[in-house]
Amino acid sequence: MFGQTPLRHVGASTFNPPNPDLWPATLPPVRQILAEGLDLGPATVFVGENGSGKSTLVEAIAMACGINPEGGSTGAMHHSRPTESGLHSHLEVLRNAGTSRYGYFLRAETMHGFFSYLEDNPKMRGRDIDFHRLSHGESFLALVTDRFRGGGLWILDEPESALSFSGCLSLLSVLTQLVDDGDSQVILSTHSPMLASLPGADIYEVGSWGLRRNGWDDLELVKSWRSFMDAPQRFLKYI
Repeated sequence: MFGQTPLRHVGASTFNPPNPDLWPATLPPVRQILAEGLDLGPATVFVGENGSGKSTLVEAIAMACGINPEGGSTGAMHHSRPTESGLHSHLEVLRNAGTSRYGYFLRAETMHGFFSYLEDNPKMRGRDIDFHRLSHGESFLALVTDRFRGGGLWILDEPESALSFSGCLSLLSVLTQLVDDGDSQVILSTHSPMLASLPGADIYEVGSWGLRRNGWDDLELVKSWRSFMDAPQRFLKYI
């Protein structure tokens, strides 16, 4: 069904409620989603400091949709050392009727193992991109441009860690086109002000307050980068 995104809402499961006293339910953004739920538009961006819970959220949403926590498409089976939380089992995702159930999850920290999995399980018999022969950034972009096509759910966890400035621009172009097509949905966690500028995205700052929706210009992330770029020495003298 063209024009509808796969997911419309994520919230707490009515059949398997979490223990509110156990991690990760104790994380403020997780607690907020479990209590209030979150409506999902064509693009959702989470920004925040390390440890704030944004990666925990996107990982759990991916798993609740049947996507491998270490990356790949719906149904991918590879595992190395499991580190994911059990949050997905306490989430309920509401889908729009008739939309694609295909999804893809990319997380920079597991890419090396994921490329090995793809090497052992090529897209076509004996034929696929030789990801290990490319640089980290080149391989990441090659995967995105090759796999991110058509309608579906596209989830990315801090992809900027693999990418240069121009690489982030290339990724932003791909994600913008997916959203513009109307039947794709992007969920992204990032430290990059460039990626956070994804057109039409609902941006949420993640922190001790939980989740707060904000405009790109008003993000602490953007303000901090602008301040540093205007006068690096003001920051460097304190490190």
